Amino acid sequence: MTLKHLNIDKTWTLFLDRDGVINKRLEDDYVKILSEFEFIEGVPEAIKQFSDVFGKIVVVTNQQGIGKGVYTENDLNIIHHYMVDEIEKHDGKIDKVYFSPHLAADNHHWRKPNIGMALQAKEDFKDIDFKKAVMVGDSMSDMEFGRNAGMTTVYIHPKKVTDPKIDYCFEGLSDMALFFQS
Repeated sequence: MTLKHLNIDKTWTLFLDRDGVINKRLEDDYVKILSEFEFIEGVPEAIKQFSDVFGKIVVVTNQQGIGKGVYTENDLNIIHHYMVDEIEKHDGKIDKVYFSPHLAADNHHWRKPNIGMALQAKEDFKDIDFKKAVMVGDSMSDMEFGRNAGMTTVYIHPKKVTDPKIDYCFEGLSDMALFFQS
């Protein structure tokens, strides 16, 4: 079964993690400034394709580097503004970006795998239905976030991974986008 069998249309919402899904993840570091942010190849084009299918697209990202004092919320806002602008230049859209600046040790309700960011998105966009939502991420906490909210989960990983928390697995957003081409 492929994602097409879910009958995804404009009533669905796509939730995307950022680091490792949209942009290249820095090994043992944080994307702290704009010059460190680099799109994964084909991502703006994939998000354009998803924009034609999903009604809403939101980014949900843990950013504990803010809580650690490694970078500021203003630094993050500059990065996110650039990310959204570049996606729009490719005729894609991101409806909103949510982030958790909280430390993992705090277990804050906004930090994935907790679903505070999903609940805020539902508050901001009343038509979001978690049963008609797909969470795409590259970590098990992303998959747990999706499961905890009742979403379909897509794991981004270079190898096929089987786990009860994972509904679908792709190498990247570009590979996932192929399943939406006619």
